[in-house]
Amino acid sequence: MSTETAETTETTETTEKVRIQVWSDYVCPFCMLAEGPLEEAVEGLDVEIEWKPFELRAEPKPTLRPEDPYLPEIWKRAVYPMARRLGVDITLPTVSPQPYTRLAFEGWQFAVEHGLGDAYNQRMFRAFFQESLDLGRLDVLVGLAEEIGLDGPAYRKALEDGTYYERHQDALRDAEANRVQAVPTILVGDTRLEGVPSTAQIRKAVLDERARLAESVTVEGVVCRADGTGCA
Repeated sequence: MSTETAETTETTETTEKVRIQVWSDYVCPFCMLAEGPLEEAVEGLDVEIEWKPFELRAEPKPTLRPEDPYLPEIWKRAVYPMARRLGVDITLPTVSPQPYTRLAFEGWQFAVEHGLGDAYNQRMFRAFFQESLDLGRLDVLVGLAEEIGLDGPAYRKALEDGTYYERHQDALRDAEANRVQAVPTILVGDTRLEGVPSTAQIRKAVLDERARLAESVTVEGVVCRADGTGCA
């Protein structure tokens, strides 16, 4: 009769980072307002945040004008109250008509390639919503890129040559594949949050996703060989 022995292999737990995807447009005030709750929600948590482009109004669709009734009304009713509640300095830009953002997003691809994607996003939002700068003008974009440490001439040439045009189009197709139709849209794993969610909503989604990832980790248990040579 063979002798059975039992060994417990070392348990290894390796949980991947929680992935958060955020689709936004530089002319959407709610995208800028979502930054604060997102940062607070993930404080102390191991996450990977990916900001992704979405053009609310792509060429040649007309963009909005601040002198028309719609923008002042939505800002009065929704944007300004939320900004006050979140403590964010934001103002309805005077640029008319509002700029297309394709060029700025192609510039974002350049910034990402040079390790400054997050800084670029933040500078674009503040340039538009705090300084009323026209993000559709190449000279404006070059100046902002240089402010955050990018090579201005190289940035200008990349945008003039359309170097990142196809990469940006791929990003837009990714948004379509993920059924993004409004911004901000936030995906935490498979959990979709649209609009400006609360800090608590985001954090719950992150913790739920972290728990799901932890459950999916493969853990070696106890197995025995009948010949007594140990665990398989």
